[in-house]
Amino acid sequence: MRLIVRKERSRPGAPLRFTDAGGMQLTCFVTNTENIPIADPEPRHRQRARAEDRIRAARATGLRNLPLHDAAQNQVRLEIVQIALDLPAWMPMLALTGGARLREPRRLRLRLPPSVTTGRRRILRLAKHWPWTGVITDTLDRLEALPNPG
Repeated sequence: MRLIVRKERSRPGAPLRFTDAGGMQLTCFVTNTENIPIADPEPRHRQRARAEDRIRAARATGLRNLPLHDAAQNQVRLEIVQIALDLPAWMPMLALTGGARLREPRRLRLRLPPSVTTGRRRILRLAKHWPWTGVITDTLDRLEALPNPG
């Protein structure tokens, strides 16, 4: 069994823990894989971290609890949450760029202004001085430029 410890700089704005010395963050993991170079388990470990990010996004989207009493009703809720998770999974790849591509779903949701519904149309009103106006308009332009799947 091997313990692999990596030292890297903390992300800007990330809270430091008591184990972080001099702004450097220690990341540890244990592996029992044999006969492979020490650098090979690292990408596999990072893949696991991405899976945990998706689980955190699922909890933020509605998977934190199953409030219904019947198993069939909860199954319907799970399917709705899965559909809702497809949007934050595909949106960064298709339309977002820069720092917005790395945001968590909750943070992206808090950045969207409320929309106004009149008749059957939904209107999104963006202030010119608002810092996220450019990101949202660029994202909408990229989504409109995508080919129609139908």
